[in-house]
Amino acid sequence: MFLEFLSDDLNLISGKTSALWKGKKNKTIFITGGTGFFGIWLLMSFIHINKRFNLNNKLIVLTRNISSFLIKHPWLSNYSEIEFIEGNIVDFNFFEGDVHYVIHAATEASVKLNNENPLEMFDTTVNGTKRVLEFSKIKKVESFLLTSSGAIYGKQPSNINNIGEDYYGGPDIQKVESVYAEGKRISETLCTVYFEKYGLPVKIARCFAFVGPFLKLDSHFAIGNFIGDTLNKKDVIISGDGTPLRSYMYSSDLCIWLWTILFKGQNNLPYNVGSDKSVSILELAKIISKCNNLKKQKIIVKIPASDSSGLKYVPKIDRAINDLGLRIYNGLEESILKTIEFNKKFNAKQ
Repeated sequence: MFLEFLSDDLNLISGKTSALWKGKKNKTIFITGGTGFFGIWLLMSFIHINKRFNLNNKLIVLTRNISSFLIKHPWLSNYSEIEFIEGNIVDFNFFEGDVHYVIHAATEASVKLNNENPLEMFDTTVNGTKRVLEFSKIKKVESFLLTSSGAIYGKQPSNINNIGEDYYGGPDIQKVESVYAEGKRISETLCTVYFEKYGLPVKIARCFAFVGPFLKLDSHFAIGNFIGDTLNKKDVIISGDGTPLRSYMYSSDLCIWLWTILFKGQNNLPYNVGSDKSVSILELAKIISKCNNLKKQKIIVKIPASDSSGLKYVPKIDRAINDLGLRIYNGLEESILKTIEFNKKFNAKQ
């Protein structure tokens, strides 16, 4: 059902990564965070690629609750190449059998968890990463991919339009909301240790902001909330002044970039993952309203715009483009339209 509707996106992913899968038959990939936004797209693209190229590969997914995930996504039960194991990221049992590749995509950015239980967030992020690295070392994997975050840079300076991997700032460690970002920084440091001390081939993807089917529409993601408002024909409420700059990469592009970094990225070298085309929060709300053709929808900005430079969260992606041959395949409006259409068709069934 989902795979048929998203066939154009999945064909793009398989087409742009086809060269990466040569010689990769009968392999096993282990993924953590397979039930989140990143994970569900990696699962779908894996199923499509596995069938298209007749790879006979296997994907093992760690989840805290198999039954609840399959209740939400029962269609995954139809694919024997997907195997689920139940466990917590910080202490899951190491299982028998070969594992050739690992994607550690657990610990999504959760403002709610970060604020309500920062110690759990830190434990999950840091000790979860250490557990998966130790497992990968024992399995002697061919490649390990950490999905890190652009949050590790801290506040983006106003004089930097696009922040690059060579920026060495950081989050404010005197603020509890920095727990997630600091956890990701330590996770990258752990990757360095396992690379330097044990020769583990670690790859690092510093991920920014994204849009696409399966993105939560009721979380802390502005783009998801705005899309949810338009679908429910509600006014869009911007709690700030609407000037912060963000950028958004579409989910199929995200998959292309993650698979490419896993197989082709340089060991222990971080790559920013995201769009480099910035848009203000206010302009984003206007684009979303336009895409859903809601002429009477109001966009309400709570705070008047100030003269100070707006906050930015926009990556520089030259390294991925120049070193790995990657690019952005979906523009912002196209990405928003696809997300809206998907939710109109499937939202009640997700």
